[in-house]
Amino acid sequence: MIAVSLFFHPAFALMAIVSLALFVLKLYALIDCATRPTAAFPLHNKLTKVAWLVILALAVLFGGLGILGLAGTVAAIVYLVDVKPAVTGKSQY
Repeated sequence: MIAVSLFFHPAFALMAIVSLALFVLKLYALIDCATRPTAAFPLHNKLTKVAWLVILALAVLFGGLGILGLAGTVAAIVYLVDVKPAVTGKSQY
């Protein structure tokens, strides 16, 4: 009985929603990176496209809420905030 009530606890639902949102963020970053031209990455002094694809794929595969999940989330945010604007030509710098 206790296990069932813990499963439907509001904190569990919140963690499930946060985990799903972070997974979608990482997956979006990976798909976006895969669609960008390869030559744009070194042109703007960023890591190569292959390096970003490997980093983001590992973030999606090993993404939980532990330390690897945190590292993957940070990598996806760095890609979306720093690399994506540069390779799309929408950077302010």
